[in-house]
Amino acid sequence: MSKSYPEITQRISSNIKSLRSDITDTMQGFSAMAQAATRDGVLDKKTKELIALAIGVSTRCDGCIGFHAKALVELGASKAEVEETLGMAIYMGGGPSLMYAADAMLAFEQFSQPTD
Repeated sequence: MSKSYPEITQRISSNIKSLRSDITDTMQGFSAMAQAATRDGVLDKKTKELIALAIGVSTRCDGCIGFHAKALVELGASKAEVEETLGMAIYMGGGPSLMYAADAMLAFEQFSQPTD
């Protein structure tokens, strides 16, 4: 059975909504940290998202892979940029990272498909 990263990210987004209302301070803090970390600086947003995707692969986080693959599509990352990033993740993480790198390419391809 193949994973559907659009479905994974949709499900997680729906579940996060209750956390936003139940632990407001924590979620606002996390949101502020995310905005600060991803803001263009010496590294641009796309580079930071490539790093985040590699970390998602190395930590084996399907949600992270989905959200960062989607962001990379929206930022105009090329397949080659994603593949080279995943090469580094595989190098640093070995066999388990290879398995999740394959899933990360699936996520990138799923989010690259035109929506109806």
